[in-house]
Amino acid sequence: MRLELSPKQFRRLLDMVYIGNWILNSTRSEDRITDYDEVESLVFGRCEKEGLTALYERMGDSVIPSRAFAEGGIHEAIMDYEDTVFFEILAEELARRDMQEASVDQDDVEELNERITAYIAEFERNGTDNISLNL
Repeated sequence: MRLELSPKQFRRLLDMVYIGNWILNSTRSEDRITDYDEVESLVFGRCEKEGLTALYERMGDSVIPSRAFAEGGIHEAIMDYEDTVFFEILAEELARRDMQEASVDQDDVEELNERITAYIAEFERNGTDNISLNL
């Protein structure tokens, strides 16, 4: 297969491949999905040909993202995504708790969405500062 990319597009592809593999494998230890590691290695292996030598390192027979790449701000994008997902899931779980229903039927969707929106607005204003637990 041939894929023609501009240098800017190739650089964006590196980010996307790294982020995808991070999401799929970062929480795994011995049970990594090696197919994704292999694809990441193949894509980052093109860095030398593209003149992006600072973005990859060799580790045995594999090519991996360099420390410079990993520390170059890509984790800020991952953290932004994780924060958004965290607050969206938390808002929905709290809204469902308030309604005392795990599953909401069609008649309750509007109320659920209103509650989710209210929680998200609260989290945007105050983060988790106003959350308390009664254990």
